[in-house]
Amino acid sequence: MKCLPKDKIRNIAIIAHVDHGKTTLVDCLLRQSGAFHDKAAVVERVMDSIDLERERGITILAKNTAVNYKDIKINIVDTPGHADFGGEVERALTMVSGVLLIIDSFEGPMPQTKFVLSKALQANLQPLVVINKADRPDARPHEVLNEVIDLFFELGANEQQLEFPVLYTSAKEGWAVREWDEKRLSMEPLFEEIINHVDPPDCNPQGPFQMLVANLEHDSYVGKYAIGMIKRGSIKRGEQIALIRHNGSLEAGKVAKLFVYSGLNKNEAEEVSAGEIAAIAGLEDVNIGETIADLQNPEQLPVITVDEPTLAMTFMVNNSPFAGLDGQFVTSRKLRERLFRELDSNVSLRVEETDSPDQFKVSGRGELHLSILIENMRREGYELKVSKPEVIYKTIDGVRTEPMEYLILVTPEDAQGTIMENLGRRKGELVNIIPAGGGDVRIDYLVPARGLIGFRSEFLTETRGRGVMNYSFHGYQPYKGEINTRFRAALIAWETGEAVTFGLLQAEERGTLFIKPGTKVYEGMIVGVNNKDRDLEINVCKRKQLTNVRASGSDDTVKLKEPRMLSLESAIEFIEDDELVEITPKNIRLRKKFLHKNERERYQKQQNIK
Repeated sequence: MKCLPKDKIRNIAIIAHVDHGKTTLVDCLLRQSGAFHDKAAVVERVMDSIDLERERGITILAKNTAVNYKDIKINIVDTPGHADFGGEVERALTMVSGVLLIIDSFEGPMPQTKFVLSKALQANLQPLVVINKADRPDARPHEVLNEVIDLFFELGANEQQLEFPVLYTSAKEGWAVREWDEKRLSMEPLFEEIINHVDPPDCNPQGPFQMLVANLEHDSYVGKYAIGMIKRGSIKRGEQIALIRHNGSLEAGKVAKLFVYSGLNKNEAEEVSAGEIAAIAGLEDVNIGETIADLQNPEQLPVITVDEPTLAMTFMVNNSPFAGLDGQFVTSRKLRERLFRELDSNVSLRVEETDSPDQFKVSGRGELHLSILIENMRREGYELKVSKPEVIYKTIDGVRTEPMEYLILVTPEDAQGTIMENLGRRKGELVNIIPAGGGDVRIDYLVPARGLIGFRSEFLTETRGRGVMNYSFHGYQPYKGEINTRFRAALIAWETGEAVTFGLLQAEERGTLFIKPGTKVYEGMIVGVNNKDRDLEINVCKRKQLTNVRASGSDDTVKLKEPRMLSLESAIEFIEDDELVEITPKNIRLRKKFLHKNERERYQKQQNIK
């Protein structure tokens, strides 16, 4: 494959808030550029390549693709829209010269929009604004454009960045226009704007080779790929190269294979030059943020910097009575290996060893960031326990500070009072209230990060599932004081066995259950939430006694209320300091740290003394 001159290349990242149509737009660009032949069977959201992305409808990992328009190659980096995956955004932006900012034509700029745009503006990238979902009947494109301009001013965009072109698109219907009343035919206006408005890569085709590793991929045949934009010079297959570590130390290596992107494929190349996004195979120990350089003239590029984690959890070996029944990897050695392996690609994660060899402190950018890691691990066959998330405090100028989140809620008016009262208890500060149309109201809050733990499930209950909630990291502010986020206690299994209808029927009067008949339980396992504010031991395994009047099974027709089945995120949000979530490939269980009642009472006495 022939090397392209840099003026024939455009490198662009697509950034957006969650669910504003970013991945669907990439699908549309791939189709209209001819990346798929007419009869090819292509799934929707083709860039959402991992199961979790398809299930949740969000982008988690930054991914590369490329399209050709006329004689120009456009490399596209699809980035996550959620601030919890900000590490993916920050490193993706090192490979591009411009960004396509996608905004929903009704919702307008949202918290994650502000987050990802601020990163792009700080990197001095040229923005191109796309107001998507313009086919919506409730679209308000002109008001949304004014909100986007206000956001650019708020984030300190320079004069050149403020001269951004605007397009109105429908990724679903496959058209883009520069003016609202233009004829809507295809995505051609968007391709033209990318070529005309985004600068060719900032690189030097001459001089010794230099590339910053911005991403990693892996396959079982070739091994690990180091991905990045070539900043200087060119590289050939089979060439000897230098790998410069974060600390500046050097290691020699060899380019086993060399690839460039075309559509959804990686095409093998003999030589790749500056400006192109390349994937280099042959360096098994390479990490994100390291520099690959010429062996004779090794020069290091600036290491990628990412925002610090704001939330920490303790990951522990599973030692419950049911440990080892589901999982393939259950030992501390396997848990340690998996967590430290995650650091190779998850740059915004931190893993620290503790005094106990069975426990590891894992810090991330938010609940979603950590829960995605846990979900991936359980699908890979790991068993573990995790503690309640704790925010990471900082001391700034001698003052204890905590992370704050900017929260935007869209809620029915009839639930507004309850929600504001709830956020008041969580030390939230009201920023703004505006009507959102259709009987809804939009409420903006500044809330401590720890105040949002457990809020989502309460919010959905209070709005009967009709509310929309989004938030992003706002910064650190002085500590806001104690927050009590759970006002009801747990129902705890009294003995080990199998839950039966009769036992659950007795327990149902006490609160809301998390389990169904036939669920195996153990002593100290949490089986529901109590209506009152103190923990209660209940016997869910209790059977109706056989008598000469009625058989023990005569109540089998009794109908129980539908239990509340907790998702992983809901389980993590629910637990308190003395509780844990047990995670296995097949089960998510809640439990007390101390399973036996006597141990729990002893622990409680010690806490009261403190």
